[in-house]
Amino acid sequence: MADENVVIAAEEESSEVNLSEQMKIRREKLAAAQKAGNNPYEIVSYNVTAYSEDIRNNFEQLEGSEVSIAGRMMSRRDMGKANFIDIADNKGRIQVYIRKDDVGDEVFAYYKTWDIGDIVGLTGKVFRTRRGEISIHTTSITLLSKSLIPLPEKFHGLKDTDLRFRQRYVDLIMNPDVKKNFIIRAQFIKFMRKYLDDRDYIEVETPVLNTIAGGASARPFITHHNTLDLNMYMRIATELPLKRLIVGGMDRVYEIGRIFRNEGMDPKHNPEFTSIELYQAYADFHDMMDIAEGIISGAAKEIHGTYEVEWMGEKIDLTPGWRRLTMVDAVKEYVGIDFNAITDDAEAVEAAKNIGVELAETADKTWGNALYACFDQRVEEKLIQPTFITMYPVEVSPLTKASPADPRLTERFELFVCHSELANAYSELNDPIVQRERFMKQLELRDRGDDEAEMLDEDFLTAMEYGMPPTGGMGIGVDRVVMMLTNNDTIREVLLFPTMKPLA
Repeated sequence: MADENVVIAAEEESSEVNLSEQMKIRREKLAAAQKAGNNPYEIVSYNVTAYSEDIRNNFEQLEGSEVSIAGRMMSRRDMGKANFIDIADNKGRIQVYIRKDDVGDEVFAYYKTWDIGDIVGLTGKVFRTRRGEISIHTTSITLLSKSLIPLPEKFHGLKDTDLRFRQRYVDLIMNPDVKKNFIIRAQFIKFMRKYLDDRDYIEVETPVLNTIAGGASARPFITHHNTLDLNMYMRIATELPLKRLIVGGMDRVYEIGRIFRNEGMDPKHNPEFTSIELYQAYADFHDMMDIAEGIISGAAKEIHGTYEVEWMGEKIDLTPGWRRLTMVDAVKEYVGIDFNAITDDAEAVEAAKNIGVELAETADKTWGNALYACFDQRVEEKLIQPTFITMYPVEVSPLTKASPADPRLTERFELFVCHSELANAYSELNDPIVQRERFMKQLELRDRGDDEAEMLDEDFLTAMEYGMPPTGGMGIGVDRVVMMLTNNDTIREVLLFPTMKPLA
């Protein structure tokens, strides 16, 4: 706390005593307490009437009044018959003054056996020390849970991210700022729900286990259902079930949920992640752009009080009115190739090759694939401020409605901020005949070895044959947006329990 002599967690433990010895001593203290009739694990509840932050924010009203708090003991300064300790609770930390004469000899002697990391409950009066520190003068104190493992030495500021992600519970204990990331995450999800609920969307839940992996181009996780003796796939998207609901007459639906993709891990990707997908009948991808802009800019304003955020070393302006740029225009602007002036597939592929862009081995050598490869490999990395890239080639958009103006392109957009994709949206394809042709093309790619291509979903085609209205659909990567709102450059900082390789 304010006093320079406050002893932090690591410093309270003797550096001469190794970890295993410390753990042994703590267990011996627990056994002694239990033998004396002070088993902390028998306590089932504690009446908390105030939190640290609330006490500080309302000191004038609370000064001199009695409060009860509970939390983890994070530091202790021993002055003989009086001690100062630092308690961390759900809303922060607060200093506590404990005097032998106030709590009694027996309780004080018991308290002196407690360790940093123990969870305690206490009652006392709010006051301000001579140094100006808002504190609680304790009248009673209780051990609620014993910490049997000492907190890590010098954990605060530790740069061992592997340990932090593996033991998030310790990370949260020792680094209070980490908790803010997840508070912002919760606030963002809450804002999204309200934004869509206020526009008459219905939140739904669709299966995580499916007999077909569909709705995206991705490699699925495969599991087995023992009773049915059937291989099943963990969902790679919620798109196809949600579009079935559009067919069924639920005109505005959304789902916030976990998605699973059996792919690589890097700063922007985790095998399981959270997305929101939403679909609106009688709308198109322009309507989806308005919603994406409204959700993300509105959340920034609601959470931070400003449209300006910092992310990956860049100052980002989320003020509504984001740039909307076709992929053809983006390639022309950033790499100088005018695909509007190219009509021949071979010429397009050659133009891409001339700037060092090669198409994937499984990709057909077409105008559309050449355009997308140029964008993906040369343009995306240059998009810093919020930009909607629109009109994607048919080859990379199998579920998207083709543009009436140019059948080589689809009414699709992706939203980029700091060269990161935050959202993907379509004017949904609702022609079941064309959809079947697109699926068959994806099956050809699978036969060539592309295990991320779409699978054929006959039931979805049946649903479409009943008639699906013109529809706008969108997916937003929740984790990516939270990364931006918390100024983190790795997805693991915004996932409470990111996927980690087991230790050997």
